[in-house]
Amino acid sequence: MQYEYKTKGTCSQRILFQVEDGKVRDVQFLGGCNGNLQGIGKLVEGMDIDEVISRLEGIRCGMKATSCPDQLACALKEAKAAV
Repeated sequence: MQYEYKTKGTCSQRILFQVEDGKVRDVQFLGGCNGNLQGIGKLVEGMDIDEVISRLEGIRCGMKATSCPDQLACALKEAKAAV
């Protein structure tokens, strides 16, 4: 299933992703640090949704209370709750 998440408190504005059989697929960040965010998308490709949440949740960017990886964890938690 395709999801779209509006980020809060980060340079990226949205995250597009899919979850298939509990696996994260096709993560795309709109806005933000393009190269780094493409890298995150490639690294989590095919990973179990709970593993991605566990690894990324709570990561901060500088003095911000969140980060793009943390926002991906938030998006995945929201998608998981919607199922």
